[in-house]
Amino acid sequence: MESQGQYIGSNSGMDGVDQKEGKVANQRKTGTCESILRILAFMLTVTAAVVLGVSKQTEIVSVKIIPTLPPIDLPATAKWHYLSAFVYFVVANAIACAYAAFSLVLSFANRGTKSSLGLVIILLDLLMVALLFSCNGAATAIGLMGYQGNSHVQWKKVCNVFGRFCNHAAAAIVLSMLGSLAFMYLVVLAALGLHRRSK
Repeated sequence: MESQGQYIGSNSGMDGVDQKEGKVANQRKTGTCESILRILAFMLTVTAAVVLGVSKQTEIVSVKIIPTLPPIDLPATAKWHYLSAFVYFVVANAIACAYAAFSLVLSFANRGTKSSLGLVIILLDLLMVALLFSCNGAATAIGLMGYQGNSHVQWKKVCNVFGRFCNHAAAAIVLSMLGSLAFMYLVVLAALGLHRRSK
């Protein structure tokens, strides 16, 4: 009878070891997933900032000053810093990519510890989601104005003239949106981790 009790006690000890090993493996898997997402967010946001930041196109545009005179051909250039929405977009993506690199180092330093640094990282991730969604919205709005124009305020579309620049801007917006989704998924992972710990 005593030997049976010892057997049961040793078996429950093994269950505790298995649970501890499962927790460590789960933390390792979450940490790897978090690192991959941070690297992905860094690559997407830095690429978005560079794609729009280096984009420039010069075209010859016909301008009619007086209706009775023939139009004058003038060179016109499209650059990202001519529009405040695109300036905001490039700066916001530069901030997000710098933060992604910094937070990757912080998350490695915080791994396995129970400090308040993890909560700070979650809040900053959430701030990056908001920053990127707002800059993407601003850039998309001005991009649509370039593609379609606005007949109500007599703004003509310009993407039929500056097609290459508009295509680069559209590609940068898509990359930035994917970067913001990576940050959003990091917040979801953190929320799930907090939920698991609270049980």
